[in-house]
Amino acid sequence: MNSSKKGIWAIALVLLILVIDQVIKIRVKTSMALFDNIHVAEWFHIRFIENNGMAMGIEVTGKLFLSMFRIIATVAIAYYIYQLIKRNCKLSYILFVSMIFAGAVGNIIDCIFYGVIFSESAPAQIAVLFPPEGGYGAWLHGKVVDMFYFPFFSFTLPSWIPLLGGSEFEFFKYIFNFADASISVGAAVLLLFYRKDFSLSFEKPNDSEN
Repeated sequence: MNSSKKGIWAIALVLLILVIDQVIKIRVKTSMALFDNIHVAEWFHIRFIENNGMAMGIEVTGKLFLSMFRIIATVAIAYYIYQLIKRNCKLSYILFVSMIFAGAVGNIIDCIFYGVIFSESAPAQIAVLFPPEGGYGAWLHGKVVDMFYFPFFSFTLPSWIPLLGGSEFEFFKYIFNFADASISVGAAVLLLFYRKDFSLSFEKPNDSEN
């Protein structure tokens, strides 16, 4: 497969992930109040939260700094994908890197636009898209929308365990979105199966088909 076709596949995958991610987020934001929970199954909930930080709700101070850092990092990933396509690297490798890129862009969209285009979400208050009075924040200060919650199992740690004894342990307690999942899957597959390809991607261009 030539490099131009690989580029088309990468662009198509990125667009697909972005559309799915934003459709889900907008649907949740405009139909659920903050902290609302839909019990889909014992191990799967749709629980609406928002965060100012990074993936899985990790909070980071300096919202503007974080947004700018995300944008710079995403531009770097985009350039890396461009180089992979130009070098005619393996298609599967390009696609998994593209998943990371798409997930990062999906969350950046929230940070850049959501504060401007949505009213505030709050308990018992559903947000409005394009409110007449304006959004809840400024450009680059939007909150990332999360909703997928998978509490597979929980238990109380034995009391004899130092420091943590008697506390509740839950797997999996983090709430995330489709963009986070795209980043996590892409990164995990690359680390497990494509470490050699990462090194090769910085070597001289490969003109052979993959």
